[in-house]
Amino acid sequence: MKKILITGGAGFVGSHLCDRLLKEGNEVLCLDNYFTGDKKNILKLLDNPYFEMIRHDITEPYYAEVDEIYNLACPASPVHYQFNPIKTMKTSVMGAINTLGLAKRVGAKILQASTSEVYGDPAVHPQPESYWGHVNPIGIRSCYDEGKRCAETLFMDYYTSNNVAIKIIRIFNTYGPNMNPSDGRVVSNFIMQALRGENITIFGDGLQTRSFQYVDDLVEGMIRMMSSDPSFLGPVNLGNPNEFTMLELAKAVIRLTNSKSTIIHMPLPQDDPKQRQPDISLAKEKLKGWQPKIELEEGLGKTIAYFEKLL
Repeated sequence: MKKILITGGAGFVGSHLCDRLLKEGNEVLCLDNYFTGDKKNILKLLDNPYFEMIRHDITEPYYAEVDEIYNLACPASPVHYQFNPIKTMKTSVMGAINTLGLAKRVGAKILQASTSEVYGDPAVHPQPESYWGHVNPIGIRSCYDEGKRCAETLFMDYYTSNNVAIKIIRIFNTYGPNMNPSDGRVVSNFIMQALRGENITIFGDGLQTRSFQYVDDLVEGMIRMMSSDPSFLGPVNLGNPNEFTMLELAKAVIRLTNSKSTIIHMPLPQDDPKQRQPDISLAKEKLKGWQPKIELEEGLGKTIAYFEKLL
């Protein structure tokens, strides 16, 4: 049995990871300050004797004897990370320093949940890990984009300077149950607007693309990355390479919810990427053939069913 710390463990992705690792027979410490996480996401886990919930802000040091650390703590949607951009940057940077310091002290292996946002508005398509990105360092999204880029730098420096066992993943758009219905992400926005019969708002012409990964596929990739060959540090893309326009997504949501919503267009926000699609050839090679299994229609159905229960 491994003792595993998950920062941001009450969040959307973190709660699914906690559940999966408990089912595999591990002891799980879930750390969250509930800024974007929600205790409802982990309620069903609280009776498990091998699960421990700790309210803590990762910008402050935390001490525990653990074998592995998944560092997920950071607001991940524009609505939340732009609400307090300084706090967002501190969570990425100080959170990385504090979790890396803990890993160094106790000899734990640590995984950084980075993001496809490190590629910015990409000039290379699809995006391989070798692409350095096209990021505005002073834009409204830079607190998140540059915070995650800095965290990746810190992880590599702790590896080269202190031989800390690190892993870095870059997560592309992910959706599924336990998403915050008001987090401003496109999947949750479209589903909630459709279920309420409201206009579905698309920014720009709707031809910008994203690739949507169901959360179970991401969790599988994260666990495989943590257990991968010690010489493979990453970064590695985890995402679904099937690309959809915003218009295609909106029409699929309307159809699957049987909604009478209509699509309206709003101005495109600053620095909003025009294209986003992962090259996952490295993940397939290094993570025992990992690739997403749940396609958009199936995943949307499960996510819609979750949101319907919230209304």
